[in-house]
Amino acid sequence: MYSFNEFREVSRLFKKGDKQHKGQVSTMAVEKIFWTNPYQAELIATVTFVNGTVVTLDKTIFYALAGGQESDKGNIHGFKVLKAEKDGREIRYTVEESHDLKTGDEVIVEIDWNRRYRLMRLHFAAEIILELVYQCFNRPEKLGAHIAEDKARLDFAWEGSISRIFPLLEQKANELINADLPVKSEFSDKDDEQRYWEIEDFGKVSCGGTHIRKTGEIGPITLKRNNIGKGKERIEIYLSP
Repeated sequence: MYSFNEFREVSRLFKKGDKQHKGQVSTMAVEKIFWTNPYQAELIATVTFVNGTVVTLDKTIFYALAGGQESDKGNIHGFKVLKAEKDGREIRYTVEESHDLKTGDEVIVEIDWNRRYRLMRLHFAAEIILELVYQCFNRPEKLGAHIAEDKARLDFAWEGSISRIFPLLEQKANELINADLPVKSEFSDKDDEQRYWEIEDFGKVSCGGTHIRKTGEIGPITLKRNNIGKGKERIEIYLSP
């Protein structure tokens, strides 16, 4: 019987030979360090597969677009990551054509920390606003969400101007932020990679993004309304400078 390491190596060699021949990438799940330590900005990892400009790693701190939160920016062993995409439980990274990465290489993975941290803060600000809208206004239909480096947005099916509820949302959100409450972020189902965040006495919400440790890290926020069509309203969320 194979040991775990032997099985992993046999699996790696099989996937390298078989899937490279088919022009596919590995489907083995990468260990997602950005969940267990979202504050880590540098990591040593091993390349598990290479197919042209697409590579996969055994573990990563590099978040790929999901749930509306934009991908991190950064590089793998000095080569710029042009795109990060989820593929089931795997993450595929497209790097510069000039790369010389090979399966089995030990590499340094680096992310733009300032960008990551703004995304984390804006993401959680959006989570708080969304939960407040749900709790206080009978769970209106959410039409979409996006978290970028400059702002976050939440889109709702909503009649009339949603800005009428901004005073209440800003008051309650800033109360939570000023209270500097701890944010718990854990797996609800590790096998299926299902995660959640929780603030005691406020809410427990399924979410697979990167989360701050305490609400005070967000800082003061402001809201802006954007009408995006009949019966559709957008809340834009900004951090204070």
